[in-house]
Amino acid sequence: MKETKVLLDLDEMPKKWYNILADLPEPLPPPLDPKTREPVKPEMLEVIFPKELIRQEVSQERYIRIPEEVREAYFQIGRPTPLYRARRLERYLNTPAKIYYKREDVSFAGSHKPNTAIAQAYYNVKEGVERLTTETGAGQWGTALSLAGALFGIDVTVFMVAISYHQKPYRRIIMELYGADVVPSPSDRTEYGRKVREENPDHPGSLGIAISEAIEMAVKDEKTKYSLGSVLNHVLLHQTVIGQEVLLQLEKIDVTPDVMIGCVGGGSNFAGFAYPMLGKKLRGELDEVRFLAVEPKSCPTLTEGKYEYDFGDTAGMTPLLKMYTLGHDFVPSPIHAGGLRYHGDAPSLCLLHHLGYIDAVAYDQLQTFEAGKIFTKAEGLVPAPETTHAIRAAIDIARECKRTGEEKVIVFNLSGHGLLDLQGYADYLAGKLKP
Repeated sequence: MKETKVLLDLDEMPKKWYNILADLPEPLPPPLDPKTREPVKPEMLEVIFPKELIRQEVSQERYIRIPEEVREAYFQIGRPTPLYRARRLERYLNTPAKIYYKREDVSFAGSHKPNTAIAQAYYNVKEGVERLTTETGAGQWGTALSLAGALFGIDVTVFMVAISYHQKPYRRIIMELYGADVVPSPSDRTEYGRKVREENPDHPGSLGIAISEAIEMAVKDEKTKYSLGSVLNHVLLHQTVIGQEVLLQLEKIDVTPDVMIGCVGGGSNFAGFAYPMLGKKLRGELDEVRFLAVEPKSCPTLTEGKYEYDFGDTAGMTPLLKMYTLGHDFVPSPIHAGGLRYHGDAPSLCLLHHLGYIDAVAYDQLQTFEAGKIFTKAEGLVPAPETTHAIRAAIDIARECKRTGEEKVIVFNLSGHGLLDLQGYADYLAGKLKP
């Protein structure tokens, strides 16, 4: 029964982050200055990011050392995290497939997000920054950065997408308990927020708008920097503690996956989970493994977006990034999986999808909440609405294995718990949820 729960010792917690830029099959298209269309020089980013994070953003090193202070904080909030065999789910589905899930819901913030929040807070404090601004969709990222701010003694202001601010009040309360200032976006705190509110006082908000507000606040104060929870290389880099632990855990039980699955909003949890394994494939060290990114049909970036340069925010304040995008002014419907309501995706993930190394599929929220209910009943854990997208894909593949008799090994990232998202489940159970 050792496959039911696979743990790691503290000494096996990664000492370095993995940087997939060192193994990409072709160079990543650089960020562009929207005025000149020339590649952005790293020093131009210093107004919003500390120097060390900029260095990591452009680094071509395969591995970057994790500071001991960061590793200690990782341990404090629950790393290394366990890998579980979903035996009860397998029996429920009556499938020959073996299903495993990495539990990133065990952190204090309830998701994978502290893996980068802690690192970002640490580097900002080291460079004398006094306040961080950020955006959050469903609240997982805002919660994680608020936690990191409390751990390292730095103030945090969170612009929370308005629809999630009202749908998920308990996320806001946790952020405030950690000491953060939480503001519904669009807000009256920034020029851009006031402009959006004037045009539509009932605007539900979007991650693109919240990013614009957070950046605007950061650039106006030299003691304030901006912190991003997904998309950029340094963010994905920090998340690879997940995938490196998975590699060791699977080696412990002598298991090689056939498919690795993660939900995708901006790409950080999927990349953190899958990149270390994908890196082995890119280096020719691994046989065929399928990597599957799952997104909502209401925000189908990888499955329906265009692969082109676009702004990362709605106001057009960021450099242009080459990514799959629905357009920086796209406003997705107010689904409960707020962390997946983003118009673009991480450039490295988009390049790998474009080159055929990563597959993508989309589901509506009736399909994903059904999967969440099945998983809760079978495994006893309530997954976040975002995570239910990965679970839906895992269930569909397992059911296909039942039909064909294949004994595939399916591994997915349980990126967060849904204990603060019960309104979405209540709407689903009451038949009030729309696709």
